[in-house]
Amino acid sequence: MPHRPTPASSPAPYGKGLRSRGARAARLLAAAAVLGGVLAGTAAPAQAAVPERFAPRAAARAEAPATVTVTGSGSASAAPDLAILSVGVEVTRPTAKEAMAAQKTAAEALLAVLRRQAVADRDIRTDRLSLTPVYAQTSGGESRTTGYQAGQNFSVKVRDIDRAGPVVEAVNDATKDAGRVNGVVFDVADPTELRSRAREAAYRDAYDKASQHARLSGHRLGRLVSLTEGESLRPGQGAMASMPTDEPSVPLAPGEIEEQVTVSAVYELV
Repeated sequence: MPHRPTPASSPAPYGKGLRSRGARAARLLAAAAVLGGVLAGTAAPAQAAVPERFAPRAAARAEAPATVTVTGSGSASAAPDLAILSVGVEVTRPTAKEAMAAQKTAAEALLAVLRRQAVADRDIRTDRLSLTPVYAQTSGGESRTTGYQAGQNFSVKVRDIDRAGPVVEAVNDATKDAGRVNGVVFDVADPTELRSRAREAAYRDAYDKASQHARLSGHRLGRLVSLTEGESLRPGQGAMASMPTDEPSVPLAPGEIEEQVTVSAVYELV
């Protein structure tokens, strides 16, 4: 039987291998292309998102509302219901011991008369106690001690202001030449209500000023951003210069007590 050559089979695996490797390469290229597209698709938003982080800040700065800062002042007045007397004693003696003893006697007389005038102990306070030497110039120009001066001052609250004058006269009678009246101040015992009315007036003043600024600038007045209150004052309470109590009695005129308040306010303009 004649020999039949076997059909060539070796080229087939070689071509098949080339096709398989080509297919794998194509698949890898396709996968790379897909991956590249995915990466490109994700990278673009990431790059675009970078400036967006700063966009709200810039927008906030651009849209920040204008503001106006104003100062308001207000005052309120009321009749005083309290008189605060500054009274005391002062004596001069050759020695410090004698001066202190005389001062003690005069101060005890002063306190006793205050209590007889129905002034409560809680309304009497010692403000100053002093003992100082008294000097004189000699013919040779030298200073020498000639004695000692002792004194004591008291702050006295008289809650019935109509009794302030009689209290001063009673102190004068009890302390004689040793007595001193250093001054009188009229006030209100509880300034809470007076200060509250002054504060309301100050706030209204600030609001009216801010409203006017808004109108003049073509805006509307927005919300209140901040409000700060300054120190309240009570000027012009009245005082009497220091004088010895042997001076003629002087009528006292209490007048009115005025409370002043200032506020600083910041409003938005919309």
